[in-house]
Amino acid sequence: MHHIATRSQIFCLDLLRIPKPHMLKLQIQSDMKTAMKAGDKMRLGVIRLILAAIKQREVDERIELDDTQVLAVLDKMLKQRRDSIAQYSGAGREDLAEIERFEVEVIQAYLPRALTDDELSALIDAAMESTQAVAMSDMGKVMALLKPEVQGRADMGVVSARLKQRLGG
Repeated sequence: MHHIATRSQIFCLDLLRIPKPHMLKLQIQSDMKTAMKAGDKMRLGVIRLILAAIKQREVDERIELDDTQVLAVLDKMLKQRRDSIAQYSGAGREDLAEIERFEVEVIQAYLPRALTDDELSALIDAAMESTQAVAMSDMGKVMALLKPEVQGRADMGVVSARLKQRLGG
């Protein structure tokens, strides 16, 4: 005996396929409107840069980014800004470095609270135990497990260096 789905059952199945709300992206869009109304041109400019980076990745990959993916975009933007600050400061261009510092502040406002050293150590310990990592050859497995947990909450370069040190590399 074949079961034929009713319209309401099909509609319910379609609702299940709709992606969950993307709260971080919605918050950024809301903050853009607030900055517009307040006439805060510098903050508005940074928020527009954030939304443009998100949109660019969505168009490139033909997907709608979820919060984890938005955090990855923000993390990348933060890293770029920090690199620029170092270069501008080294070249004696404090005026440009100050603009980058302001952008870092705005971007960081959307990232979750940074992990403490103890929290990061605990996560590394748990990931090493979970993957039974003992050597440098296990680093990829551990990083793959750690990345979703620490994305946007710790500098991945620092995480990698600490893990390398723990694995004896």
